[in-house]
Amino acid sequence: MFLSKRILVTGGSGFLGSHLCERLLEEGAEVLCVDNFYCSTRSNIEHLLGHKRFELLRHDITFPLVVEVDEIYNLACPASPIHYQRDPVQTLKTSVHGAINMLGLAKRLRAKIFQASTSEVYGDPQIHPQTETYWGNVNPIGLRSCYDEGKRAAETLFFDYHRQHRLRIKVARIFNTYGPRMHPNDGRVVSNFIVQALLNKPITIFGDGGQTRSFCYVDDLIEGIYRLMNSPDELTGPLNMGNPGEFTIRELAEKVIELTGSGSHIIYKPLPHDDPVRRKPDIGLARKELGWSPVIPLEEGLKKTIVYFDKLLGRLSNLPDSASEYAEISEGVMPLKR
Repeated sequence: MFLSKRILVTGGSGFLGSHLCERLLEEGAEVLCVDNFYCSTRSNIEHLLGHKRFELLRHDITFPLVVEVDEIYNLACPASPIHYQRDPVQTLKTSVHGAINMLGLAKRLRAKIFQASTSEVYGDPQIHPQTETYWGNVNPIGLRSCYDEGKRAAETLFFDYHRQHRLRIKVARIFNTYGPRMHPNDGRVVSNFIVQALLNKPITIFGDGGQTRSFCYVDDLIEGIYRLMNSPDELTGPLNMGNPGEFTIRELAEKVIELTGSGSHIIYKPLPHDDPVRRKPDIGLARKELGWSPVIPLEEGLKKTIVYFDKLLGRLSNLPDSASEYAEISEGVMPLKR
């Protein structure tokens, strides 16, 4: 009789986590979704709650967790500057204490474990594009350090557990990813620009708009994560995962205005502290080892994301303040009447 894997996904109700839970269910796994809902929303996984192989547990991974699983995907951590800078000490705890707790669980169970790391480990890079061999240029005491250094420390823990305890690990460095279920007020450029454009508000660019990013659609990223987790144990990573297509922030804003048919105009504000000037992944290793590279062009992915946000804003416009799960943090971004 075939027995499916039981898989733990921390941060499972978040943007990436909810898409990963869906993929794992499609592959026949039993999924235990763990989240404390600090910056995620139950609505992301509400459609999964009736699934016979899906289970939701509210828990903060900075505290130990005792469950029985075969594999662990550790995605729990605020990933947008607005969210991770709101409580920087807790952000660092989530990356470090959370990693220690999940690695301890994996060690006890002899389970394979995946770490969602980030391109932020490269800081404001001095080489371009960024390869996995680059050690980075990170400010250890800046406003972004709680996230950047927390993820760097988590990588250290993963590789020390691998060397010291022979734990089976997988580490992916995730570059800018976008798509449906992004939080409408997460402070990231794709969601910011789309929401502002749909509301016909000025689109805010920080800096002169010449800084670059590479944008990966969520379906492409989830495919890469799944392939890495199911690759031979010898392939630990870290592996860059992102779309190597490079665009200026100004180009992104103009494309969003075009695709939404918005009347928005662009305004410029000072660049935030330690914001990287250029960011682009070298994904040669992922191509070689996993046969993986993104296939969804930016325009196609933006169209799908715009449809999602248009429907979301339409739903929220009909809700009273007390009923909106975003009301507390959407002030100044999404009026309840469009």
